[in-house]
Amino acid sequence: MTGTLLSIGHGYSAQALADRLLPARWQIIGTTRSAENAKSLAARGIEPLIWPGAPLPVARATHLLSSVAPRAGDPVIEAIGAELAQARHLQWVGYLSTVGVYGDHGGGWVDEDTPPDSPSERAVARVRAETAWQEVCARAGVRLHIFRLAGIYGPGRGPFEKLRSGRAQRVIKPNQYFSRIHYDDIGQALELAIHSNVGPRIFNLCDDHPAPPQDVLEHAAHLLGIAPPPEVSFEDADLSPMARSFYGDSKRVRNDRIKRELGLQLRYPDHQSGLAAILKAEG
Repeated sequence: MTGTLLSIGHGYSAQALADRLLPARWQIIGTTRSAENAKSLAARGIEPLIWPGAPLPVARATHLLSSVAPRAGDPVIEAIGAELAQARHLQWVGYLSTVGVYGDHGGGWVDEDTPPDSPSERAVARVRAETAWQEVCARAGVRLHIFRLAGIYGPGRGPFEKLRSGRAQRVIKPNQYFSRIHYDDIGQALELAIHSNVGPRIFNLCDDHPAPPQDVLEHAAHLLGIAPPPEVSFEDADLSPMARSFYGDSKRVRNDRIKRELGLQLRYPDHQSGLAAILKAEG
């Protein structure tokens, strides 16, 4: 099967899907905010579109993926919600959300049946956006898959860059767990969803082994053959407000549903295998 994917807010995660669809002769229209990024998309074989600005060509698309983060509302729904509600020609819609909607569980496990329970404005906005997409796609009778992504890492993004630049901090906070997902596994999960017959669904997208952040940093330093940064307590760490807010949530995320229903077989089920693959690819 081939088609035309309209990728709104085409960024790192959406490119993981594009890497898999372009060789299969899919046409991909990717939106970006800047002319510089538009040139980069064109160089990859993606038809660039500056948005907000130009009209979104929903009528041309057979499939649609939104990676746009919500603000007060969802910018895509606000712009083309009425058109989407009538877009019965669409075969699939994907929306990239975050496991941050679950809030803090003190290191305990959560799955897709766990009610969202985060007081943060970002998480509340995400839940509203998920609901908006569900309502619009239900009116159109279009299959919607919502992906709640864990911490994303892969080529060009992860602990190696922080260690090499000297920006890495080995922050210690007891019972702190984060779940993660590798770039390649994002791509294969989205491709499986497109080609599946699974109806409207929410999927957690994460690997098998949540880990404390300091363990990941220590392993990355070991792979580089350097000493890890000294330990610093969470209270004393030099963190941005955004980074500090991430440490407010500790949970381990289950991925059984996406394996069972989409048949996802993770290439990188833990950070050890994922980090080793990144370093090998770098040569």
